Amino acid sequence: MPTYKLSYFDVRAYAEPARILFHLAGVPFDDHRFPHGDGTWEKLKDKTPFGQVPVLYVDGFEIPQSAAIIRYLANKFGYAGKTPEEQAWADAIVDQFKDFMSLFREFKLAQKAGKSDVEIAKVASEVAIPARDSYFEIITNLLEKSKSGFLVGDGLTFADIVVVESLTNLEKVHFFDASEHPKLAALREKIYAIPAIKSWVDIRPDTIY
Repeated sequence: MPTYKLSYFDVRAYAEPARILFHLAGVPFDDHRFPHGDGTWEKLKDKTPFGQVPVLYVDGFEIPQSAAIIRYLANKFGYAGKTPEEQAWADAIVDQFKDFMSLFREFKLAQKAGKSDVEIAKVASEVAIPARDSYFEIITNLLEKSKSGFLVGDGLTFADIVVVESLTNLEKVHFFDASEHPKLAALREKIYAIPAIKSWVDIRPDTIY
């Protein structure tokens, strides 16, 4: 069996779907975490592909970019979709999530940059909230058409995991209210109820995102 090491900050964020896939598959891995601001990242940055994390090391072979890591693990462990068409749809959903995040990041950057409350509110109302609402509408429409309760086909794929984790992260920053989006909340409940996922979610570090 290959030796796996997943390197990322000590938060859920972009690495968490990969962690969930490892726990779901029952495959051991080195969950290498480091905090912001302790100097570890500064030492690692120039040694990582593209100068960013997460990075997955497979017997020392480096795989960068969170979506590539998740797709790789989903293919290895059997959660990429049962047909090429299902795999394409799972990819499309994750790409849609990335499109949303590219816009939502503008709001987070405004906060981190110390912008005024007025400026932050403007970015939220003009960029982040419309992007979120569009993203939620797309995912909700897929769930309304689903006969299985999963986003793709009749089984779990990495797309479900990515979407569910995005909901939890957005909830942490008060951008997702489960009571206002019952179908999204039901998806999260369904995924988190899977025994191997539940056992990890129950004990994982409770970080801000």
